[in-house]
Amino acid sequence: MVLAVIAACEIGFWVLLGAGLLARYLLRRRRLGAVLLVCVPLVDVVLLIATTVDLSRGATANVTHGLAAAYLGFSVAFGHTMIRWADQRFAHWFGGGPPPWKPPKNGWGRARYEWREWGKAVLAAAIACALLGTAILLVGDAERTGELVRWMMRLGAVVVIWFVVAPLWATIGAVLRSAVPGQPGRPGR
Repeated sequence: MVLAVIAACEIGFWVLLGAGLLARYLLRRRRLGAVLLVCVPLVDVVLLIATTVDLSRGATANVTHGLAAAYLGFSVAFGHTMIRWADQRFAHWFGGGPPPWKPPKNGWGRARYEWREWGKAVLAAAIACALLGTAILLVGDAERTGELVRWMMRLGAVVVIWFVVAPLWATIGAVLRSAVPGQPGRPGR
């Protein structure tokens, strides 16, 4: 049941987002668009309720319960960024707005960008782990919640891997670029 709710929530997220942007830019109904965009987080509430009900009815936690917590964490931490990303594109395509912002390709600008995104990933993992921990405490049965503990470890691994491949790698690249004379991204240029 939870997996179907996760899929429905993901679809609902994009449907509400698309409907809000269509109302805002194609129909020129800014207030309706704003209302639809404000409703996007309600999708997360539906998922939280469905997961809580399933566990409270005695279900043994499985991969889908952990996935629901991860989905909620990442939705909260990255949801605003995803909405802004889509809004910039719709504004450019249909509203005569400026071209969408793009992150720097390299140098210290890229490193700062990657550190910011990794910070959001840490926040997402923390939110997901808080939800998982709350579920573990509420269920109160280690045999039924073992999968939730494993999800906490998975989220920790995601954060560590993300750290290595994004902010650490971008920072090393920026340091190396700044050490080579005449390279873009060098301080003072």
